[in-house]
Amino acid sequence: MLRSCQYCGRIHDSKYICSQKPQRKKYTTEADKFRWTSQWQKKREEIKQRDLYLCQICIRKLYNTITKYNAEDLEVHHNIPINKDYNKKLDNDNLLTVCHYHHEMCENGKIPRQEVQNIIKEQENKQ
Repeated sequence: MLRSCQYCGRIHDSKYICSQKPQRKKYTTEADKFRWTSQWQKKREEIKQRDLYLCQICIRKLYNTITKYNAEDLEVHHNIPINKDYNKKLDNDNLLTVCHYHHEMCENGKIPRQEVQNIIKEQENKQ
């Protein structure tokens, strides 16, 4: 049976798999797979709430901060990366809310892990 293809607009046999059909994204690592789980979505929101939806590097005016109360482009950073210690992926004492700019600096090692850990401890002690 011939049908109109929703991906390319041509007419194909109904059993034909069109080359224009989008491929389902395959996770390359366990860390990538984890980032799409509802477990991570909830934890990420919990950490942002703990940190009052503010970049914790900007609020301390560290590392080229322009806006002290930065609530734009927030991300949650794993101080010890998931691929180094998968068991710490949901530990509050390993997570910190940062803006995209400071997240890149953390990932590239421009902000020392020990300094990030100290900020995380401050945030955890406020609870």
